Amino acid sequence: MPVNSILGVFAKSPIKPLQEHIDKVHSCASILIPFFEATAAKDWDKAVQLRKQISIAEREADELKREIRLTLPGGLFMPVERTDLLELLTQQDKIANKAKDISGRIIGRQLQIPAAIQDPFIAYLTRCIDAVTQAQEAINELDDLLETGFRGREVDLVTKMIAELDKIEEDTDDLQIKIRRQLFSIEGELNPVDVMFLYKIIEWVGDLADLAERVGSRLELMLARV
Repeated sequence: MPVNSILGVFAKSPIKPLQEHIDKVHSCASILIPFFEATAAKDWDKAVQLRKQISIAEREADELKREIRLTLPGGLFMPVERTDLLELLTQQDKIANKAKDISGRIIGRQLQIPAAIQDPFIAYLTRCIDAVTQAQEAINELDDLLETGFRGREVDLVTKMIAELDKIEEDTDDLQIKIRRQLFSIEGELNPVDVMFLYKIIEWVGDLADLAERVGSRLELMLARV
């Protein structure tokens, strides 16, 4: 988006570019589901194409982040601090970075999730993306919060959304423990180096939910300061 367009949006609200950024981040992370499905089918051509889509979305999110940082005015006539908005932006951006890292590592080694744990892995990945979706929905309530002066029922709604995000993240922790145990039970049948990378991929997928929860935590802290 051209700088003039960003400035035009800021003339209305600095919230809108932040929401545009989380939408792009969510799009980036969501591609991981078809990406891993392609690797399971050994369709590496498709996986490479999906990896490119993730990389493009991550780069677009990065460009939005840079433009927001450059154009966010120092003196906002808002109940929230500029530094809080920038911290939210930073946490959001880390999700896209992590999605790119995950897909890059998989493509780099043509690493496949073992068939024995493929279904629980996709369920785990999907739940982690659920966390990103919940963070996106919470951030997309910010304009309504602004309209109500960060008061009343809208605050209660967002607080409940953040609580649900925490619950989703707890679910992903439980799923991660289970899938690690399942991998441990079959690791003797696998290439030891691949096993090492598989544990790392499982950890990084969990980071998607952790980072989404951090977005919620920053939003909650911002509301507490109003």
